[in-house]
Amino acid sequence: MKLNGKTALVSGSTQGIGKAVALKLAEMGAKVVLLARNEEKLKAVLKELSTENQQNHEYLVADFADPSGLKQKIEGYLSNGNRIDILVNNTGGPKAGLAIDADISEFLAAFNQHLICNHILVQALVPGMKQLGGGRIINVISTSVKQPLPGLGVSNTIRGAVGNWSKTLANELGQFNITVNNVLPGATNTTRLQEIASNKSNKTGDSVDSIFEEMADESPMKRIAQPEEIAAAVVFLASPDASYINGINIPVDGGRTKSL
Repeated sequence: MKLNGKTALVSGSTQGIGKAVALKLAEMGAKVVLLARNEEKLKAVLKELSTENQQNHEYLVADFADPSGLKQKIEGYLSNGNRIDILVNNTGGPKAGLAIDADISEFLAAFNQHLICNHILVQALVPGMKQLGGGRIINVISTSVKQPLPGLGVSNTIRGAVGNWSKTLANELGQFNITVNNVLPGATNTTRLQEIASNKSNKTGDSVDSIFEEMADESPMKRIAQPEEIAAAVVFLASPDASYINGINIPVDGGRTKSL
């Protein structure tokens, strides 16, 4: 599971699952390049990353709401001779709501933020991965890829698109020793989940605590996940131990998803 000598780019890495992934990758010996839109938060997370392997961690400031800006930023980073072994695509999900009520602009914004920005990073990084002799692309998506979740219409739609994009890439890139896999978190203790619970509370009048209890009860383990538990699956897929795992979805949801 050691990742000494590897460099990982982790998007959405200032909080929640992305931050937990970045911390775990650094702990395993990888150099981490943080990517998010808030520079102050990036600087704070940078200080928390382990440097036991003498890593020189870095950060890039970019907003997934601006695909062209992201493209310019990653191309500028690579133009200095930098190469990435591990890409973790992770970003906050679209707002909750029924698909039938969603404005077209919501679908377009989510498509750009998730699939298009993921694709920009992959297209920029794959040539370097080929030169390095292989690489890992890991997409943090959602269990809605397998089973759509009530009240998350836009998210269900876009996550499904990202899932199929990922499987297609796995088929295309496997010959270059580049694996592409998806981690599907269930209910996880993040700011995103708190926002969903708060919105539901405002609509139903139920307390946020009771909503969290309902979410926990949906899992056979009767609790929600911690970000570190999702990060463990991501880091495994990034490791040499996962060298022949390619093109799969790994739910990390305590067994909530009813399909295999």
